[in-house]
This record gives sequence, structure tokens and C-alpha cells, in this order.
Amino acid sequence: MIHEYQQSWCDLFQLKYIFEAQQGVAFARAKGILEARGEIVGFLDDDNLPEHDWLMEAYKFAQEHPQAGAWASQIHGNFEVEPPESVKPILFYLAITERGEKPHIYEPYKKGFPPAAGLVVRRNVWRDNVPIRLFLVGRVGLSMLGSEDAESLLYIYQAGWEIWYNPTMVIAHIIPSWRLEQNYLISLMYGVGLARYYLRMKLLKIWQRPFAFLMYFINDIRKVISHFILYRKVLKSDIVAACEMQRLIATIISPFYLCKIAFQKSEHP
Repeated sequence: MIHEYQQSWCDLFQLKYIFEAQQGVAFARAKGILEARGEIVGFLDDDNLPEHDWLMEAYKFAQEHPQAGAWASQIHGNFEVEPPESVKPILFYLAITERGEKPHIYEPYKKGFPPAAGLVVRRNVWRDNVPIRLFLVGRVGLSMLGSEDAESLLYIYQAGWEIWYNPTMVIAHIIPSWRLEQNYLISLMYGVGLARYYLRMKLLKIWQRPFAFLMYFINDIRKVISHFILYRKVLKSDIVAACEMQRLIATIISPFYLCKIAFQKSEHP
């Protein structure tokens, strides 16, 4: 398909097809950064439809905010079927970002980081601070670990760069019906929970981590018990309650699961 587009492509801008053997969007983005030559790089997934002025708005934002290392789009859901009211509280986990019409900085300690779909970064900032191979490689093969987007942005944030929300960059995210089904949503939330411990610890200094681990672990157990008491009668019928339970359980499992992954990587680097 790319070769067909190249036949009638505008000569002013090059359209390149680049192959990455390792599956997963994290590896694709790393490859894109290595191959790109521009000052800024935009990431669009295969289910993202940008507005016609998306590139121009990304460029303008780069000029107006020199301290921004990355800036995220406003993302609207383009649903194959209308999502039921029961799942709307957790739709933001499907990379839908509707945070108003004013730009603002993301604070990871409060609301985390935006998805990398529709994200624009300064190429040198990503290249100099984000490892080519992340620990959270994404939901590839048998791996359940999501949140590779957050790990990438965490490195940029810790290098002193700002992460922004830019509502003038608008994209539509195509969401098929199967991504609204309970089995998929529970699996998605479980993966988010499994990555939780790693992201928490990366935000802390090394000496803080042992104390934080104990505090987080106790509090996470408290949350699971509290959630079960409140929603035990509807866990099988309420999708949001069931998904949240899976996320909380996976958060407790997270440090032990990640230790297993780290051990496996050390044996097979």
C-alpha cells in the first residue's frame, strides 16, 4: 500500500517505508526516531485519523513552547458502535483524551501521562533520554505489560522537559466494537495494573522505594478489600466495577510479576 502511495506522492516531502522486525508499537516508535531527520516527530497509530491542520498545529506549538519536550493531541473516539453508558467512565483507557479547549501541562503525580497516539516530540529530546528498548514493551505476544507510552514520557519528564496537552491538535481514534466488550476491557485494565509498580518506583528516588513499596502494598490491599465490599453484589454485572477490581488486583501482583519479567530478561537479554 505504501509503495502505491509513493507513485503519486508529493515530491517536496519524502514518504518512506521502514521495516521493524520486533513487534510492538514501542519498537516502531524507537525505529521512527532513529530514522527521522526533522526537528519534531509525530506519532500516529494505524487507527488514528488526524484533522487536516494537525501537522501545522503541532509545528506552531513547538515554536510557542520551547520547554515542551512532548505535546499530546485532543483525541475523540470514532466508535463502530455507540458505547453503552456502563463503560463510559473508563473510556479514557482507550486512548481518548478530551481535556477541554485550553492547553495545559501534565503532572504525572496527579493525572499521569497522555497516550502516545497523536503525540508529538522533539526528536533530540526523545533520542537523548528515552532508551531504545523500554522495560514495558507493551501488549505484544504473551506480554501483558501495557503503559509503554507512560514509561517513554517519564524519561522525558525526568530530564526536565515539559509534557503538554495541545487541544488544537485533534485526531479521531477508530474504536471497533470488540474493544468495548468486557473481556477486552478487563484484559486491558489488568495490563495497566501490572505496570503500576514499575511506574511508581521510577518516580521515586532509590532510597525512597523500599518504604514506598510497603506503604503502597498495604494501601493497595486496602483498596481491593474496600472495592470488594462496596461492589461484591454487582462485580459480575457491572463492567466498570469488574474492570476496576482487575486493575486493583493486578496492582498488588505488579511488583512480583515485574520481578519475574526482570529475571527472565536477565537470563535471556
